[in-house]
Amino acid sequence: MRELSDFELVRVGGSAITTGDLFAAAVILGGSAFVARLLSRLLERLRGRARVGGSSLYIVQKLAGYGVILAGAFAALNTLGINLTSFAVFAGAVGVGLGLGLQGVVREFVSGLVIIFDGHTNVGDFVELESGVRGVIAEVGPRATRIRTNDSVDIIIPNSKLIENSVINWTLRGDTRRIHVPFSAAYGCDKDRVRRAVLDAARAMPTTLPDTEARKTQVWMTGFGESALNFELVVWPTVDAVRRPAAMQAAYTWAVHDALMEAGIEIPFPQLDVRLRDLFGHEGADALRALKLEGGPPAGPERHATRNDAAEELIERPGAAESDPQPTPPGDKRLG
Repeated sequence: MRELSDFELVRVGGSAITTGDLFAAAVILGGSAFVARLLSRLLERLRGRARVGGSSLYIVQKLAGYGVILAGAFAALNTLGINLTSFAVFAGAVGVGLGLGLQGVVREFVSGLVIIFDGHTNVGDFVELESGVRGVIAEVGPRATRIRTNDSVDIIIPNSKLIENSVINWTLRGDTRRIHVPFSAAYGCDKDRVRRAVLDAARAMPTTLPDTEARKTQVWMTGFGESALNFELVVWPTVDAVRRPAAMQAAYTWAVHDALMEAGIEIPFPQLDVRLRDLFGHEGADALRALKLEGGPPAGPERHATRNDAAEELIERPGAAESDPQPTPPGDKRLG
């Protein structure tokens, strides 16, 4: 057995590499990889339990893993008796070759380090990419970033894409964002009545923050449509609701519709008014009586309270990541 461990495999730079040295180096590399993975998992659990400082712990987790593996690699080379200084020229040539052949991998690795230390996109942030992908940054790896949506879909994005393209970070500073919920009301409606009904409905939502001097829930009239007056509900939701933009948009849209129906405010649809000037010698109301069209429209169905599934989703399952449909982006949190 001793003869087998002392068997010389190759001689490099005047140093003989034996089977025993090779086995010891393999054990060191395997042990360092195991310790790096174990340390990474422990720090990940600690980060999951920590209420604050999650981004800093993630940086420590990544650096610790890379550091242990790098230290293990140097220890393994030292065990083999390889003097790195004697390989300076050779290592430089190999480095140039690897740089040319693996420049894409190196580029993604460096981009991942920039993402980790930059601070504009941290693990746990809710982001939206130019492609429309939205979700929580779950992990920044050496090659790609994993984004998890509210539909429990993991999307792998190359690190360089987050560096080169614009990214909307909905929770960059852990704060809320103002959203706009469009709706319409018929011409001739009482605008004050519309405003009161929609404001009461929005403020009754548990995801709406209380009004302050800087942040107020409002109703804006935004224009004149072909068959309706166009309005927008402007509201400041909670941070947990911001992380779920599709459910949030659906919840407020549902609440606005219920409020308008409850207040008896007509929600119009595209229509065409026809003025009947003359028919078989009759005009106006006489023409309608001749066609037996006089009278109002039939009474609509009895209104009753409805169940807002999106609002229940926001209350019961706070803090996940969303996919379709798209909300109106905040517009002031774009970063490269």
